[in-house]
Amino acid sequence: MDFLVNLAEHFIGIFEEGGDVFVGYVTDIIPLLVTLILFVTALIKIIGEERVFGVMQKWTKFAILRYTIIPFLAVFFLTNPMCYTFGRFLKEEHKPAYYDSTVSMVHPIVGLFPHANAAELFVFLGVAQGFSQVGSQSELALRYLIAGIIITFIRGVVTERIYAFLSRRTKSTATET
Repeated sequence: MDFLVNLAEHFIGIFEEGGDVFVGYVTDIIPLLVTLILFVTALIKIIGEERVFGVMQKWTKFAILRYTIIPFLAVFFLTNPMCYTFGRFLKEEHKPAYYDSTVSMVHPIVGLFPHANAAELFVFLGVAQGFSQVGSQSELALRYLIAGIIITFIRGVVTERIYAFLSRRTKSTATET
């Protein structure tokens, strides 16, 4: 009989803990996310969408900016999934690599800027909770972001080269037939 009582108590305990986590999200994280989203939207409106997009078009000429700063800014300002729309400023041959870089950026940015990909925040907080027992959550977030920027650049360049190789191969095959 004690086994069943313990099982029932632990079963309901899972849902009680879930409720506590939910209340924490409602009182802490959700207001933070709403405030950040409002701030970023207001900033874009103040600067002007045309100016923001004009700068992006100029910066996409350089691979280092195209696969590091542009994905970061797109995810920061437009959040996931709208961040992929910045790809419209790129030449066609750069779009697959930009997408690859941006997909890689939506996760590492969350630790410092949770509004960018709110759904990912819950995964980050789970990792950060364990990390906070041995170190700083801010340190984890910064390391995560730096590693993410390096990875996005590498992925962007590699994907761009693969795309170029496959495009040349497809064109040469088409001319042979």
